Amino acid sequence: MAKFRGSSANLLTSHSRELGSQVKKCSSWTHYHFSAFFITFFSYAIFHATRKTFSNLKTTIQAEWTPFNRTYPDFYDFQQWNKRHLFEDNYDASFFLGTLDTVFMVSYSMGLFVSGALGDRFDLRKVLAVGMWLSAIMTFLFGTVSGWLHIYNYYWYVVFWMLGGLAQSSGWPCVIAIIGNWFGKSSRGLVTGLWGASPSVGNIIGAYTVASVLHFGFEYAFLVPASLMFSCGVVVYFSIIPSSRDVGLPETCDDKSDKEPLLGTSLVVSDTVSSDSKESLSRPDAVSFSYAVFIPGVIPYSLSYACLKMVNYSFFFWLPYYLQSKYGWSEAVADRLSVWYDMGGIVGSCISFKPGQNWSSFTYNGDYVTSFSSITLPLQSFRSR
Repeated sequence: MAKFRGSSANLLTSHSRELGSQVKKCSSWTHYHFSAFFITFFSYAIFHATRKTFSNLKTTIQAEWTPFNRTYPDFYDFQQWNKRHLFEDNYDASFFLGTLDTVFMVSYSMGLFVSGALGDRFDLRKVLAVGMWLSAIMTFLFGTVSGWLHIYNYYWYVVFWMLGGLAQSSGWPCVIAIIGNWFGKSSRGLVTGLWGASPSVGNIIGAYTVASVLHFGFEYAFLVPASLMFSCGVVVYFSIIPSSRDVGLPETCDDKSDKEPLLGTSLVVSDTVSSDSKESLSRPDAVSFSYAVFIPGVIPYSLSYACLKMVNYSFFFWLPYYLQSKYGWSEAVADRLSVWYDMGGIVGSCISFKPGQNWSSFTYNGDYVTSFSSITLPLQSFRSR
């Protein structure tokens, strides 16, 4: 026990020293750095708040899609009374809700490849802003217009939720590229740890938004985040600066490792090239998909991240619905209670990335998180029984 306490104290001391060095390095950051950080942080938070709306409204949507006049079938014509509904029972409705989740994630995952390629070849500011506007429009059509016009059609929901997934895919590649353009590798541990809380913050915003406006109708629970998304897209378009070179600041090469290429020497500018020639290279050349796949570490880290996301999105899509159906709590109460999962996500994001960490410590933290998840999930499953 004493040995464990000693190692913990040494670890905290090491973290404190490295955090101090990072704080000193922050003094060299300009207001452009902080602007890029906060705009991308809240932009991606709104992305998550928008997609979180659907998962927090599943119980209400299920009730909207299933018949409710089973008490006096002789007094009221069944076809006339229930003509607006899609399904005969809750089982079919919940199955379709799961199908919509699958459609969204498949289109989202496929869209990531397209959005990443677009971000490499076009202005990140425009790609991100257009993606936010399209996502807001798709959410508005999916949840608000269908409710206002009483549209009950399978294809309407599938098509617009699929298009919403494609539009949402523009968020992650663009904001990560912008953060990478502004912050060097030696500070990305601290920056990424703090910035990584944005998805959980967005989930909390989405959950409380739904709980606050649900009594007006589920259509407004879609309308509010869609409006926030569209407004945030306007802010992004007119405010964000994708890279330090766009305002004449030097590249983020604050240590030797920042100058080492990931793809070999073919993309390195020779030292013999004149400064005028270097300045003309205002934007690095985009790499092909096959070339990026063979960067060391891309495939194993992608698979690890996929496993973590599989668990995370299970909670993301179904935790409020589970709390409501399992324990009979109201949807507003279940929404507010589910935010504690995201509270843990905020804390975990801030402490899991050691300031100034190297790739070996990242591997250690990733192994730790994966192992811890594999232990806690069976315990949670056993407890729910």
